[in-house]
Amino acid sequence: MNRIALVTGANKGLGLETARQLAQEGVTVLMASRNKERGIEAVQKLKDEGLDVELVQLEVTNSAEVDVLVQRIDSTYGKLDILVNNAGIMHGGEPTGVNSAEIVKAEVLRETFDVNFFSLVSLTQKMLPLLKKSESGRIINVSSILGSNTVQSDENSPWSGIKPFAYNASKSALNSFTVHLAAALKNTNIKVNSVHPGWVQTELGGKNAPLEAPEGAKTSVSLASVDFTGKFIHDGEEIAW
Repeated sequence: MNRIALVTGANKGLGLETARQLAQEGVTVLMASRNKERGIEAVQKLKDEGLDVELVQLEVTNSAEVDVLVQRIDSTYGKLDILVNNAGIMHGGEPTGVNSAEIVKAEVLRETFDVNFFSLVSLTQKMLPLLKKSESGRIINVSSILGSNTVQSDENSPWSGIKPFAYNASKSALNSFTVHLAAALKNTNIKVNSVHPGWVQTELGGKNAPLEAPEGAKTSVSLASVDFTGKFIHDGEEIAW
C-alpha cells in the first residue's frame, strides 16, 4: 500500500502545493479543505495531473468532523503515514505592520490560537493511533520563523520587526508542541518536526514575498522522509527555537 498523507488546508497555496509534491512522490494524499467547493476544484486540478488525491472536507476546529475523519482513515486505509498540519490563519483583526502586544484583542488571540494551536494539537492527538500503525510516521507542523523567540529577541534580525503578537505567539506555542511531542514519541516510529516554509506568495504571505508556493512547500515535503525529530527546519537548515 502507498504511504497515506493528510494535509490540512490543502485547497490553496502551500497546502495545495504540498499535496501535489507528495502525490508526485507516489503518496496517496487526503486533501483537507474547510471550503467544499474550493476543495473539489483543488482536488480535480491534481487528479487532472494524474495524481492520487482525495478530498476531505474538514473544519479543523470541529472536533466531530475530526472524529469522523479518523474513523474514515482507519476503515479505508488502516493507518496514516504523514500528517502535515498546514492549516492556519493570520487573523484579520490583528494589525501586521506594528507590534500588537499592547493592543491585540482577547478574541483575536483566542480565535488565532484556536486554529493555529488548540485544534492542531487535538487533531494530532486523535491521529496518533493511526500514525503509530505506520512503519515510519511523520508529523510536520507548518510554523513560521516569526514564532522563533530567538529571532524575535534579536534586534539585528530582519524578522524581528514583524510582531503581530497573536500569530507569532501561536507559532511559538506550536513549536513548543513539536519539542514536547517529539520527546514523548522518541522511542516510537514517529518523527515530529516544525517547518518554516519561508516568505511565500500566498493569501497570507502576500504578493511581495520572494518565494512561490512550489519553493515554499519543499521543506514540508522533505520532512516526510527524514530520520531526525524535534527540529525546526527551513530549506535543510535548522532554525533556533
